[in-house]
Amino acid sequence: MRVLVIGSGGREHALAWAIARSPQLEQLYVAPGNGGTATIATNVELDITDHAAIVGFARQERIDLVVIGPDAPAVAGLGDDVRAAGLLCFGPSKAAAQLEGSKAFTKAICDEAGVPTAAWASFDDEEAALAYLRGRSAPIVVKADGLAAGKGVRVAETMAEAEDAVQDCFSGAFGDSGSTVVIEEFLAGEEASVFALCDGNTIVMLPSVQDHKRVWDGDRGPNTGGMGAYSPAPVMTPEMLERTRREIIEPTVRRMAERGTPFTGVLFAGLMITDSGPKLIEYNVRFGDPECQVLMLRLKSDALELLAATARGDLSGVNPEWREEAALTVVMAMRGYPLSVPRGSEIKGVDTLDGDDLQVFHAGTRRDGARLLANGGRVLNVTALGRTVGEAQARAYAAVDRISWPEGFCRRDIGWRAVERERG
Repeated sequence: MRVLVIGSGGREHALAWAIARSPQLEQLYVAPGNGGTATIATNVELDITDHAAIVGFARQERIDLVVIGPDAPAVAGLGDDVRAAGLLCFGPSKAAAQLEGSKAFTKAICDEAGVPTAAWASFDDEEAALAYLRGRSAPIVVKADGLAAGKGVRVAETMAEAEDAVQDCFSGAFGDSGSTVVIEEFLAGEEASVFALCDGNTIVMLPSVQDHKRVWDGDRGPNTGGMGAYSPAPVMTPEMLERTRREIIEPTVRRMAERGTPFTGVLFAGLMITDSGPKLIEYNVRFGDPECQVLMLRLKSDALELLAATARGDLSGVNPEWREEAALTVVMAMRGYPLSVPRGSEIKGVDTLDGDDLQVFHAGTRRDGARLLANGGRVLNVTALGRTVGEAQARAYAAVDRISWPEGFCRRDIGWRAVERERG
């Protein structure tokens, strides 16, 4: 098969790495790609917002499968345009991608399908939102309705902070994404991520993952796109995974099909595991980043086969195999992230680290001849396997310490909950 992966982050490098291992692969392109994908695929300078250019390239290069990595092109309807051209595509329709594109849409689907989630209200008017807050108490959650690169959610510890979050949204801090605001009840518990491949009807559950959103050790500081992740998540026992499937994933997929917008691709459920069981925090319509990195390292089955079967709408009988080991990834970011950061600092020591149990996925890099340069906020995902999460953590940090990049930083406690459980 000839495959085109859309995107340029660590998720796309991990997908490309997994696809490249398939014996079914003939040619692999990544658009636009990064310094890591350049070593295993052909990077293509395409504007991923230009759907006609992507379709034109896919036709020209006789592409058999287009894999959509990031959220924005999925929500913008790239999948529809690729399929309209008669091409196979892994990714949802524009209508189904509203599960990520609009938090209010998702909450309404939850209500219709009986999916457990936080109590909520949505507002298109700032004064109405502020008036609603006056009848509530902190902590409380304020969300920009649309895509905001993982930064549109504020868990407000005080009502003054909640009011600031509402005002930020309506003042244009998140562009059009903040023109509608969702205010939710705060849920207490432990977060986890669950992924399911969907062909519109059939669901194939993938292993659980837990990520770390806060920028600093101890889960402190502002939210980010993710500073690390590990799989499996101990909080997701077999019973909890089954409840998530039965109470959250299946009703959602069934309701989406009933309303004429069947979901195909990978459905990513962000969960809070409460005293009463799993509750949905949010849906995403693509693999998580950096969750995808740990999943791809654990996957034993043919990734290309799985993605193609999903895109063809034929997941019946599919049962992917996974490595027994745990996987953990540490995000190395540019100092100053998640704020705007300079680019161009040199990174040394990365290319000697990869092996069967260790992969360094590139998130924001570019190559300048033989030099590897930082080209974003989150830059590298150092990902390792181990018999336990603690062993995977030790291997990942040993590799981090062999990378020479004075301008970078990372959290030093990724996986701490699981490691504490393992130590008893």
